[in-house]
Amino acid sequence: MRLERFTRRVRLPVSARVAYDWHARPGAFERLSPPWDRVEVLERHGGIEPGGRVMLRAGPLRSRWEIEHRDTVPAEQFRDVQLRGPFACWDHLHRFEPDGADACVLEDRIDWAPPFGAPGRLVAGGLVRDRLDRLFVYRHAVTAADLAMHATAAGHGPQHVLVTGGRGLIGSALLPMLTTGGHRVRTLTRATPRGAGEVRWDPARGVLDPAAFDGVDAVVHLAGESIGARWTAERRRDILESRVAGTRLIAERIAALERPPRVWISASAVGFYGDRGEETLTEDSAPGTGFLPEVVRAWEAATGPAEARGVRVVHLRSAVVLTPRGGALARMLPPFRLGLGGPLGDGRQWMSWISIDDLCALIHRALFDPQLAGAVNAVAPAPVTSRGFARTLGSALGRPAVLPVPAAALRLAFGAMADGTLLASQRVIPARLERLGHSFRHATLEVALRHLLGGGHRRGGAWAPSLEH
Repeated sequence: MRLERFTRRVRLPVSARVAYDWHARPGAFERLSPPWDRVEVLERHGGIEPGGRVMLRAGPLRSRWEIEHRDTVPAEQFRDVQLRGPFACWDHLHRFEPDGADACVLEDRIDWAPPFGAPGRLVAGGLVRDRLDRLFVYRHAVTAADLAMHATAAGHGPQHVLVTGGRGLIGSALLPMLTTGGHRVRTLTRATPRGAGEVRWDPARGVLDPAAFDGVDAVVHLAGESIGARWTAERRRDILESRVAGTRLIAERIAALERPPRVWISASAVGFYGDRGEETLTEDSAPGTGFLPEVVRAWEAATGPAEARGVRVVHLRSAVVLTPRGGALARMLPPFRLGLGGPLGDGRQWMSWISIDDLCALIHRALFDPQLAGAVNAVAPAPVTSRGFARTLGSALGRPAVLPVPAAALRLAFGAMADGTLLASQRVIPARLERLGHSFRHATLEVALRHLLGGGHRRGGAWAPSLEH
């Protein structure tokens, strides 16, 4: 059998031991799975020790893969070998080579053969190589950035973090970022718990066992009803109550604890500022008027009992969170890929945004940085207009983006929600973070989209820190 070989290397800012441990912890596979690819873990038996196995469904054809880990040498290497799957052969070696006392080089080397021999190589060879290029530019960027981030907090030791909304869009990205850093995570869920790490709560009925906070160092509160639907009277009530009732319940439980967590990071939103046209908005700007500003003010105020108890509370006022796994970007992609995308309304309204990785990294910083308290704008430093967003997304996809969606059509479809969100102008900047010298992974929209959509291997794309290919 003739094998093809793919090799990519990256220098990591930590020792080989630290890099290996990151890969060995729960969540590493999820952190390394690109957001543009649908990858589902069907079964998992063990970790990366020899004999550990994982069953996946992945790839454009949703193929089933069974992978076994072999040849594991702690702090040096491990190997993933396909037992069953779409390739005639798939053998992936992860090797960690020391590069001084506090750095190493990670080499990913894959020997593979397509199905059907030479005909398969002729048909699929180029496609496989391109997908591997995209995949490992993404994986190495995430690995290097996450390890550097965790290194900044290494002196604090592992934390025990309680998270609400862990199954949601942000929570499902945050949890593996935390667990690969060695932190212990417990989640609150309104659904049936899936395991020992989940605890049921019912904020609408005031049900939250104080024992859920036992040993907890920090709380990250992300739960809340989506605002992305027509705002009927019932929907408005659900949006408000899902945020205020849950936040107030957590605040009351924290205030009553003998040993409260030292920090509480509570989700908030740039909806606080309302529709403000061309005005540049910072954390010192006054609140706007209308439904969303009222919701956010009540939402943030509900943390009061915890703040009075002396807990450092951080209100992360996030903007549109970009990931192709869900939310606004996922809804935009189908028409844009067909060349049918364009700006909303006249396209002149300002739009603030943040990549999913930058938001999770900011949550991680807020866990440890005592300088972060109160309102923090969780936005990238380069807001764009709706027209600019459409043009950049079209460019990232190689498609035209010139077909506007009329404001009248948006109002017909979504009612007041269209004016409150889709057509509202919010030119928000992260002033507090900029004063602290915070470094964003994806400071511009072009870099963020190329990373999230797998275009970072192309010239002009996102950072690709590989040493060789």
